Amino acid sequence: MDNQGEIWEVFIQSKPGLAHKHVGNLHAMGEEMALQNARDLYTRRKEGTCIWVVRHADIFSSNPEDSGSFFDPSDDKIYRQATHYVMPEGAKHI
Repeated sequence: MDNQGEIWEVFIQSKPGLAHKHVGNLHAMGEEMALQNARDLYTRRKEGTCIWVVRHADIFSSNPEDSGSFFDPSDDKIYRQATHYVMPEGAKHI
């Protein structure tokens, strides 16, 4: 944190029921200021219905160097792939 405040990541939900999407980040001294700044910066044309602000320091991420060992365990679960299942004859809209 410096004299500009903490860095906050901003997520916008464009319509109710849709997922929030990351749109950028900003500096702010607190959560209320971050929310107001996010509204002013990222929803000037009424693009969103909900805003999330998250302190950048609170985000915990996997390490790109460990992607092989981190994501490999899912390779043995073929039932998670759509190609594992057989489409029944006569099934519509699946």
